[in-house]
Parts: sequence; C-alpha cells; structure tokens
Amino acid sequence: MKTPVVQQQYNQMAQDYDRRWQHYTHPTLRFLLDWADLHPDEQVLDVGCGTGELERFQLAVQPHQVIHGIDLAEAMIATARKKCASWPQVCFQVAKAEALPYADQTFDVILSASAFHYFPDPVAALIDMKRVLKPGGRIVILDWCRDFLWCRLCDLWLKWRDPAHHNCYTQQELASFFQQAGLQVNASQRKRFGFFWGLMIATAVKEVGIEDGSSMG
Repeated sequence: MKTPVVQQQYNQMAQDYDRRWQHYTHPTLRFLLDWADLHPDEQVLDVGCGTGELERFQLAVQPHQVIHGIDLAEAMIATARKKCASWPQVCFQVAKAEALPYADQTFDVILSASAFHYFPDPVAALIDMKRVLKPGGRIVILDWCRDFLWCRLCDLWLKWRDPAHHNCYTQQELASFFQQAGLQVNASQRKRFGFFWGLMIATAVKEVGIEDGSSMG
C-alpha cells in the first residue's frame, strides 16, 4: 500500500518538528488543555498526537493522567515515546483517525489539535471517535478556521502546494460534521494566535444511552 503523503512528510519532519514549530504548538496546545479542563481520573485519547507535546504539557500538571496518542507518522510516534518514557501509563501507536485500534467506549475524552485539516474523511473520523468514547464523554477539536482571511488564503495555497493537505473548514462546517456523526456541539469558539493563525475549537458530547454497533477498528 502506498504510504500517505502526510505520513511521509511528518516522518521527515519529526527530528526538527518541536524546535521549528514551538512558537505555534506551545500556545495552541496550552489553550486546548485549558479549554478541555481534564480531570485527573479521565482516560484521554489524543488523535494526531505528533511528537507528544500535548502529553508532556498535561503530565507536568497531572503526572498520573492516562493518555493514549495515535498518529500516522512512525517517526513522530517514536519521538513521543522517548519524550514520555518516564510515564508508563502513557501509550503511543501508529493508527488512522478513521480506524482507531481501541474497543468501544474506552475513553472519557478525545482531543485533536491541528490535525483535522489532514483527515481525508472528517465525518468518518468523528464517527470512529464517537465509537471509542464513553457515553457522556467529550470530543474536543482544535484546528485552523477558514472564517479567518489568512486561513482562507493559506488553505488555497496548501491545496496548490501541499498534496497532504485536504481542507480547512469554517466553524459552521465543523459543527455540521459533528452533527453528521451524531454528535452535538455544546461549546465552540474562534481564536486568533498572533497575526497569522486563526483557529477554532469545539466540544461535542456523546449522549448517555448512545450505543455503537461497530467493533474495534
């Protein structure tokens, strides 16, 4: 099977990724964690975990938090494993967002930071996230927002230059994806980071009593 372009790109970027992108990842990941307000006993899944920076930030506050991270790029996962080797309850593996390798109703919270625009089928990804989420659990998506002019321009440029990029979405489109996946957004916000980056964040909750007929992906 042909290796996805995004997987190839991030395997190549893994060694230098943290240094190159810390001006972006540090403020956005901290914002996501503040928004998510994780409880110490919640089991967390990070979809598109990259080098494990989100895990490192959270473990500095809650060193006993159980976190699983998945990413397409083996080299990013290898970096995340080294970074979080001191926390045995933290686990990383290579997997797709649309085919999560977990049993139904495993996690209390699912997070995804700046990865949604890479998903080839965002609704399928959200449906599988819902499958592995416990009833009453929540999904929090943070991603670029096409409601901002610079992100619309960036989206156009990436569609021309970057074959790994799929699409940036508006806040309304993200809410529609959640709805199509059988989830209802209960909180959302747009936020600018510096001059260039315009992002959106949204939380959706899986209703208690929702049963998913699918098995492990």
